[in-house]
Amino acid sequence: MTELVVYGIVLGSIMALGAIGLTLLYGILRFAHFAHGDFMTIGAYVVLFLNGAVLPGLGIPELRLTPLSFGGRMLGALLLSMGVTAVIALLIDRLLYAPLRDRKSSPVILAMASLGMAFILRSLIYIVWGPQFLFYSQELRPAWELPWEVRLRPDQAFILATVLLLVLLLSLFLQRTRLGKAMRATADNPQLAWVCGIDTARVTAWTWLLGAALAAAAGVLYGIDAQLRPDMGWSLLLPLFAAVILGGIGSPLGALAGAMILGVVQQLSTAFLLPTYKSAVAFLVLIILLLVRPRGLFGG
Repeated sequence: MTELVVYGIVLGSIMALGAIGLTLLYGILRFAHFAHGDFMTIGAYVVLFLNGAVLPGLGIPELRLTPLSFGGRMLGALLLSMGVTAVIALLIDRLLYAPLRDRKSSPVILAMASLGMAFILRSLIYIVWGPQFLFYSQELRPAWELPWEVRLRPDQAFILATVLLLVLLLSLFLQRTRLGKAMRATADNPQLAWVCGIDTARVTAWTWLLGAALAAAAGVLYGIDAQLRPDMGWSLLLPLFAAVILGGIGSPLGALAGAMILGVVQQLSTAFLLPTYKSAVAFLVLIILLLVRPRGLFGG
């Protein structure tokens, strides 16, 4: 049982990165972005391409990172993937969402546009890489034997450390920098922020960059923990929305807490039910908690 809790924390930490990006986008842009899960998939496959073809082709040597199943090139590919995915997201905003916002389109129209974009991105991944499952590495590494009969793979420890680092950096950015404070002000009241002289267009651009970069990192970490498949991000989209709602829409801290709760609940449920039902159990917990706190754990 303790081991399931640990695995749930690993899953929840991966979901947290995606959920934080999703709640940032909703908090500032005020629409549900259904292509967010596919940003995770893009990030994962970009790393596969960079680590498997581009970086070796440039003559960049592999640095062994014992006891991980991958090497140092993977870390460089992860950072590059976050940047590439962020730029792709910004281009999509400029070409699709910004014109709709200029026409005063409703949040429903923007959400439907994002749903269409999700299908487009996923179809492109099917065309380029095919439907088969892929892996960053098929090298098996022994798990660490921890107290309370917990076994933790080194890759999972890397996932937890990476998520912790990214969350801390994001927290410092939002709390300590002028741009981060401007993003928080815009999320609280976009009209008042604009009247006070905040460049809301710049805030919007950085929201896309940060949200997509976090989604890409989540996708890569999910690929390290499991495998890559074209619908990997899409399959996590509903749990991501559930984490955002559970934590309180617009609250990064709430998204983190909601993702952790749902990740642990999903893994614990497999001790009593078939894995097929773990998503249903997570949503049942969401409904129960919302009956107690309708605005979520950290909602206003």
